[in-house]
Amino acid sequence: MADQKPSPPHHAPKVVTALRRFAISISVFNILGYTVLGFEQPWLWPFIALATAYTVEIGLESIAARVEGRVPRFAGNGLRSLVEFLYPAHITALAVNMLIYVNDQVLVMMFGVAVAVGAKWVLRAPVRGRLRHYMNPSNFGIAIILVLLPWASIAPPYHFTENVSGAVDWIIPVIIIVSGTMLNAKLTGRAWLIVGWLSFFALQAIIRGWVLDTAILGALGTMTGVAFVLFTNYMITDPGTTPAKPGSQFAFGAGVAVLYGVLTGGGIAYGLFFATATVCLIRGGFLWALHFVEKARERFEAQQREAAQAQAQPAAEPALASVPAAERTEPEPVAARTGLPADREAA
Repeated sequence: MADQKPSPPHHAPKVVTALRRFAISISVFNILGYTVLGFEQPWLWPFIALATAYTVEIGLESIAARVEGRVPRFAGNGLRSLVEFLYPAHITALAVNMLIYVNDQVLVMMFGVAVAVGAKWVLRAPVRGRLRHYMNPSNFGIAIILVLLPWASIAPPYHFTENVSGAVDWIIPVIIIVSGTMLNAKLTGRAWLIVGWLSFFALQAIIRGWVLDTAILGALGTMTGVAFVLFTNYMITDPGTTPAKPGSQFAFGAGVAVLYGVLTGGGIAYGLFFATATVCLIRGGFLWALHFVEKARERFEAQQREAAQAQAQPAAEPALASVPAAERTEPEPVAARTGLPADREAA
């Protein structure tokens, strides 16, 4: 429609490049997973997951654009706009299907994908004047399935290398580490988050060994698995739901590792997903708290400015009631001033 306002850019150019490479990487990994590595989900499920994610993303964006009176973000530049708009949904769909195992219940997988994509439109917090989603989409969708359906589980780690052996078992994680590190260091800028995550993950493994008598080498050995490497390079580093400043990145990654150690030490399974979801939720609450504090500060400063302006204005003429009665004088009639009769004055 002619009266629709233009849509704001969905992503910055650098982020679009990162999303494109993430989407290509996870697509290639899925193709290899079903043809070579040994993925156990039915081969049709990735396509069902993609169709679900695309439908939910486009549907919710269409509703939002209609309500806000703007052009949808996937319109305006042909096929390129649509493809770039769907990069996040593409990554989320393949990640959820690849990492969750729900036996033959395809509707459960579709539910997880729909929750993952839909949460971006519901769980939002103000960041630099714009509402941004703060829950890691694919991680949140998987966590919701694990909470609501205890019989579900994450995909068994062995299915990433089930059909290979020997040196290939080591080559696969090395390739993921190299490609993921390049993406995160050069495009997403989340290197400090990875440093905080890995360093504190190793630290919590050692502490659990000292305090809870956990096998330290076994706990550290988790870091060598393909599932852990994928989580480190393609899940926890999501640029849309993690801080941008180096110090905040380090704290975010360290927080996830510490909470994972607490959950695992308490006997709670799937700690990686629950820890990430919890830290994202804490960050979202913190962003809202900052927003309310900033609004309160702005209101206080506005009141202070109004009070200062009121005091700086010159005093108005004193009201008649403030003048003593003895000093009040009535104006002389015109006749008394001119000496003319009153009727002449009226005439």
